[in-house]
Amino acid sequence: MNTSHRFAVGAHIMALLSVSGGPISSTYIAGSVNTNPAMIRRILGMLGKAGLTRATMGSTGGTVLARPADQVSLLDIYRAVDEPGILALHNSAPNPACEVGRGITAVLEAIIGRAEQAMESEIAAVTVGDVVQALQSKKKK
Repeated sequence: MNTSHRFAVGAHIMALLSVSGGPISSTYIAGSVNTNPAMIRRILGMLGKAGLTRATMGSTGGTVLARPADQVSLLDIYRAVDEPGILALHNSAPNPACEVGRGITAVLEAIIGRAEQAMESEIAAVTVGDVVQALQSKKKK
């Protein structure tokens, strides 16, 4: 199963924008993330659509935060860049003639729902400002 890396990249981008002090190009961001600028532009588009970033034009243009870092939670980023759901169910419906198959989806949906709620509660409590502060603490050590 392949998990999305967009959340981690989105958080990386937002932290970088927070410490930048001005507009940053997708090429610069791609260098920090160590990926290609096209992928960064795709994620920047998602973040922009969610109102988390905005693009500035001109020779010194780039991307900036749309609001202060301490007003953007990791849940905001997650919802902007990732499909909901950290765990997936079967690709096709299980066999209803099987005693496990007929009930497993409902049981797993309830468990996965609780797990997703717990994850969202955790990341809702952390802001981009908190991430930057943690990065700065690590840098001092």
